[in-house]
Amino acid sequence: MAKDLTSSAIDRQNILNNPYALAEIEKAAGIQGIPFEGKNVVLKEQVAEFFEVTVRTIENYLEHHTEELAQNGYEVIKGNRLKTLKESILALGVHETNFGNISKTPQLGVFDFRAFLNLAMLISESERAKLLRQAILDIVIDTINHRTGGGTKYINQRDEEFLHSAFIEENYRKQFTDALMDCVAMGNFKYAIYTDRIYVSIFREKAQEYRKILRLGQKDKVRDTLYSEVLDLIASYECGLGDALRKAADQVGRKLSVGEVDALFNDFANQAHWRPLIEKARSKMASRDLAFRDALHLQLKEYVTPVQRDEFERFLGEKSKELSERLEESRDVMKRLKERG
Repeated sequence: MAKDLTSSAIDRQNILNNPYALAEIEKAAGIQGIPFEGKNVVLKEQVAEFFEVTVRTIENYLEHHTEELAQNGYEVIKGNRLKTLKESILALGVHETNFGNISKTPQLGVFDFRAFLNLAMLISESERAKLLRQAILDIVIDTINHRTGGGTKYINQRDEEFLHSAFIEENYRKQFTDALMDCVAMGNFKYAIYTDRIYVSIFREKAQEYRKILRLGQKDKVRDTLYSEVLDLIASYECGLGDALRKAADQVGRKLSVGEVDALFNDFANQAHWRPLIEKARSKMASRDLAFRDALHLQLKEYVTPVQRDEFERFLGEKSKELSERLEESRDVMKRLKERG
């Protein structure tokens, strides 16, 4: 999916929150900055020169995107910190007037690498910025693919919570399908119908719609691609619906009709206590799939937010692992859970 970084604040922030991609982009960019407080910074004159635009252009972007740039590392320094910066400039052997007339200025704005990159994703007038944006997008994709072993279809399984959630959901899935079999007067298509009803209630998509968005093959199982929070919510639905079906069937002394099951489902799904859990699951799924899988769930577009740094650590960092590794490590734990169940 083509991304226009100049117009999408969410796409920009997803890149700036990804420490693994940032490290690779910084290597590729090779920006020479001023050493300051343990990192390199650049001034607006340097930024303007790099992007072949005027200083006034940089100032315009600072004016119109103050909050975003400040959030990502741009800051105005003064006092003793400014004095230290000037000393660092002198130590480079370059006269400070090369960076503008800063000898008497009481304060000075500086960009660290994140803020510089943020600006590169905003500037539309610069051909260099355009080329850098394309390189950024390529590096982000390459970095994610490299850290996930070549693809993101099952990036959800790298989460240390996935295995436990998948195991628990499988148990509740069996309870739910058993309740459908014992309590609902309908053919075998009832399993697909009410599974889809759960999916639509939680993330507004039927299984087939979800498969298209994630470009899943016929042999790929939808639940193998779901995040742990979504699996937990599905398990809660299955547990509660299975119990409700059995109680309703016992009360009338027979299997339930389609109309009765639909009414029961609607009442169950509309209970107020689901709302915060559904909101959270929708946001997690929509936001992560856009950032990690380049997949946009149009039905959940309003739930998309930037993925935070700890999320990148969770799915790409040292704690993330292939499912096969987790299965080996968790064999004894799974055995105890199975025996307990």
